[in-house]
Amino acid sequence: MKCMLITGASAGIGLHTAQRFISEGFNVVNLSRRRCPIDAVNHINCDLSAPGFLEKISNQLSPILQGSEQIVLIHNAAKMNNDSAVETPSQSFRDALEVNVVAPNTLNHFAIPYMKPGSSILFVGSTLAEKAVPGSYSYVVSKHAMIGMMRAACQDLVGRSIHTACVCPGFTDTEMLRQHVPDEAMEGVRAMSAYNRLIDPDEIADTLLWASSNAVINGAVLHANLGQVER
Repeated sequence: MKCMLITGASAGIGLHTAQRFISEGFNVVNLSRRRCPIDAVNHINCDLSAPGFLEKISNQLSPILQGSEQIVLIHNAAKMNNDSAVETPSQSFRDALEVNVVAPNTLNHFAIPYMKPGSSILFVGSTLAEKAVPGSYSYVVSKHAMIGMMRAACQDLVGRSIHTACVCPGFTDTEMLRQHVPDEAMEGVRAMSAYNRLIDPDEIADTLLWASSNAVINGAVLHANLGQVER
């Protein structure tokens, strides 16, 4: 059995990725507070921002992973705040790191012992994983940390035939983007792509599926942004 374990598959990139892996015969398990609307997905309700979330679900998760010949672990869930380096209190910063960095580490620690050769750990990053813009302080910091985690995991998994990669989408047509970008600014966002359009979530889902089965990209950062226009 092939298993794809993903966080945040209730909407956006995660939802489309779940559907894509199902079409390839994977048993898809979603971890999130909101239920994934796809009936074929095995949904395990949890709050990734809670430090002890894994203790509550480990009994459900262990039998699934134990019986899997291949495991693809995708860290997709993310918390994005409109915050600044000059005004973000540490507790708010910790809350963002809990979802964006600590939860992936928790799941890696739990899942890696079950992973057989051919498995993979994939991270959904961002163009902000390698640069910064104003007003996204905790998100920028945590996405930079995600790339560091992916690269460090690549080195520490040497010899196990488990590969890692970080797929960094550009402006993708998701709920999260529309929550943070006003409608009147969307035309300018589209113009930041060399194709003058938003990325379809299915394009990122296809990229993640490809990345899951191509170990040659082990340790790589993949820029999936249609060619972002830099000004």
